[in-house]
Amino acid sequence: MKQFMFLPTKAKDKIRNLQNNSGNVGGVDARLASKRRNSLFIGIVIVIIVGISAILLWQKGKSDSGETGHPAEVIQPSIQTDSKFNKRYDVIVAGTDPEGVAAAVSAARNGLKVLLVDGKNRDRLGGLITLGWLNSLDLNYSPVRSTIPGKHHFLNRGIFEEWYNQLEGTSIDVGTAAVAFQKMVQAESNIDLLIKVQSMKPFMDGTLVTGMIITDEAGKKHTVKSNTVIDATQDGDIAALAGVPFTVGREDLGNPEARMAVTLVFKMSGVTDGIWRSFGKRADTGIDKMSAWGFLAAKDYKSTDPERVGLRGLNIGRQNDDTILINAMHIFGIDPMDPVSIEEGFEIGRKEAPRIVSFLKSNFKEMRQLQYVDTAPELYFRESRHINGEYRLKMADVMQNRNFWDAIAYGSYDVDIQRLSHDDTGAIMMSPQQYGVPFRTLVPLRAEQLLVVGRSASFDSLPHGSARVIPLGMATGEAAGAAVKLAIEKGITLRELSNSKKLVAELQKRLVNQGMDLTMNQLQLPKYAKHKDYKGLLAAVSMNMTIGGYDNMRWNLNGVVEGTQYRNMMLRLSTMHPAYFKGDPETALPVMRNDKEPVSLKQAAYTLCAMAGVDISPTYAVDELLKRGWVTQETISGIADPRAITNGDSFMLVRDVVAFYAGVVYE
Repeated sequence: MKQFMFLPTKAKDKIRNLQNNSGNVGGVDARLASKRRNSLFIGIVIVIIVGISAILLWQKGKSDSGETGHPAEVIQPSIQTDSKFNKRYDVIVAGTDPEGVAAAVSAARNGLKVLLVDGKNRDRLGGLITLGWLNSLDLNYSPVRSTIPGKHHFLNRGIFEEWYNQLEGTSIDVGTAAVAFQKMVQAESNIDLLIKVQSMKPFMDGTLVTGMIITDEAGKKHTVKSNTVIDATQDGDIAALAGVPFTVGREDLGNPEARMAVTLVFKMSGVTDGIWRSFGKRADTGIDKMSAWGFLAAKDYKSTDPERVGLRGLNIGRQNDDTILINAMHIFGIDPMDPVSIEEGFEIGRKEAPRIVSFLKSNFKEMRQLQYVDTAPELYFRESRHINGEYRLKMADVMQNRNFWDAIAYGSYDVDIQRLSHDDTGAIMMSPQQYGVPFRTLVPLRAEQLLVVGRSASFDSLPHGSARVIPLGMATGEAAGAAVKLAIEKGITLRELSNSKKLVAELQKRLVNQGMDLTMNQLQLPKYAKHKDYKGLLAAVSMNMTIGGYDNMRWNLNGVVEGTQYRNMMLRLSTMHPAYFKGDPETALPVMRNDKEPVSLKQAAYTLCAMAGVDISPTYAVDELLKRGWVTQETISGIADPRAITNGDSFMLVRDVVAFYAGVVYE
């Protein structure tokens, strides 16, 4: 499945369906033989009915795949800043990305006076979607499928679904999206909109956020007071200025310089219905009315600077004119918090886009008639700050499909980690069924009366790979808007609200009443959770030592671990917990004949001792770990073959040593 790790949910469903339909056909029960003649007429009737149904479904499929029914209306958004705004509001929402729009609309519908403000020189609402051109949505499906064929239930629903229902499908026209946001905001008389401000920062009284200091488009400075500020900026800018602690990129995994690649979406024109249909006829592609995915050979593109920019398989979203938007370019080493670095990212992407188009036209006959148009006005940043809140969402939460008493939204999207560098392939860590997002993840430490929504909320970097998607971010925005109202009513702080089970239950009730679905579905226990080495797996995945893929099977718990794998695990161990594991993974593992050789229990135990600075003979390493209490007898007894331990065995050994020596438990 590795070659499909970039594909959207609809593509994965196609692949899974192919797998699920590939079973053997059984024989006919002998007891039915005497009934065949009597059943012949019924069988003929059934065949006719099935045939007619198949034709109808085929016709519907043609429409869904873009052959008919493609929308043609092209809408141009036109929104302006309010000429006047107040000196005080109930809540200020900073940022006009989808999460900010949802927060502002939710707060306004709860009767609050709202200032929605943005400082990115934008002329429309919707940010990442409408200006970053991320028009193919990573949808947040419920594990309970709709009874209508081909349809899905979304988790959370609410304002996201209200907006989505105004759009074209799995991919959307960015003009339609902007106008839909615009209509939702303009329908609320309680929202004042202030865009194109030169700067915005929190107004502080100690650790209390009491409003915002805003320099407007004309350069005039305003101090605007408010009960609460909701930070809906992509990077948690307001929280950072307010002194909220945070990690950057993959700092929580020991590598603060690493973050997921940046994308500059580019546009091509000349797409006819015939060309669109041709996109779906390849063996490595799929399409529906608005989305296309695949073209796997695109990853073979040779860029002008392979260490800084590359190409993956294509995610293509159709527009309502003759154009398409392509999300496939990966730009490495760009810091979303540094304006100079951002401009460098633009320079790299704008230079590369026409070359990529030439490559696509030369290598895919389906694209030969298309023309390069332009690149998006904004870069698509996937990762920057991860704030520290009252609770921080963990990878173990997602793996266990964990619910929370204060869940105000739910996620289900794959834990999708895009490439970190040119020599990285990216990874699907695993695919959850449904997990809760606590209200506490929106409440930052060290700053009062501030909430953070969207991808910079309090998520560890790995679960962020799932929780960062737009539908879930809009749900957190909707919850934040309602939470401010409840806190004002009760005369309490947002932090006090986050610690009250009674009041959070009231918040959840209000969210349901305003259209959100906060049902935690009944789920079957995943197969991996039934394995004897499950606790070890939780630790290994949390430390980024293994991945499960789309089917949660790639960690291969029963497979034998080899030298290279174990050495890489030790490298991760030293990166995650450097104060405890200072040994060199390259020399700690005893010399093996080759890197494919299975690792024995004796070798594994000796290596763990060496990594921890314990000088011991390999012969006595297992006994030493047991004597020190760093591993349990249960873990050792669970190893079926000490001559060749399994991946699961190795995960349990590492889990024990990290828990009982380093004092960190992943659960």
